[in-house]
Amino acid sequence: MRLAQGIVIDKEKTFGLLKFSALRREVFLQNEDGTVSSEVKERTYDLKSREQGRMIQVSIPASVPLKEFDYNAEVELINPVADTVANATFRGADVDWYIKADDLILKEKAVTSAGNTQKAALNKDK
Repeated sequence: MRLAQGIVIDKEKTFGLLKFSALRREVFLQNEDGTVSSEVKERTYDLKSREQGRMIQVSIPASVPLKEFDYNAEVELINPVADTVANATFRGADVDWYIKADDLILKEKAVTSAGNTQKAALNKDK
């Protein structure tokens, strides 16, 4: 089976609440001679996933600025996709799963109904 576009993920059902932990690593491009360049290809972040009950790693393209959120800040993935890499072995293949996303952003806090009521009262007085 070939997953050219990866598997699109339902964020809430798959990950639940996500909290930022840290930058895990940066992956660098290779020069034509095979040496590592100084240009970053992607960054992988550690996120705590309530639904998974563990830390997950998510890769974000280097075109997105470096994320330096507070530890345990609630975050949201933009367009997450699960994909695989397979390596042939003597007995078949080893398959590794990974998660990529277009971006990682701070999750917006829902405005409380009390806050909405307060805003409505202020606007009414004007």
